[in-house]
Amino acid sequence: MSEQHTYRVIVRGTWDALTDESRTALLAESGAHGLTSMRFTEEGTLSYEPSPLKHFSMRYVVVSDAADGEEMAGALAEERAEATLRGLGHGFTGLRSTVTDLDTMKINYKSASRR
Repeated sequence: MSEQHTYRVIVRGTWDALTDESRTALLAESGAHGLTSMRFTEEGTLSYEPSPLKHFSMRYVVVSDAADGEEMAGALAEERAEATLRGLGHGFTGLRSTVTDLDTMKINYKSASRR
């Protein structure tokens, strides 16, 4: 079994060809999808601004083989986002992802003398 890494992935996209029903639902639920909802989870969290209703982002935690790398983690998160958005009946386009490998991330601690 190969080594597993944990990735944080932000998937961004643009709403596209929203039906009146989708637009109404997104506007009604916008309070639950603002800045305070931004968390990285396996299921993903959706966030967007209601005015104008144009762009969105979804945040995911993806655990996958380190050998597959960040590209695979991004692809997996984009697949999850597509499935979620299609399941909700919302049109979208232009998905792209930004991936951070938490297992290789450097943390710069301030020394006691710099506080």
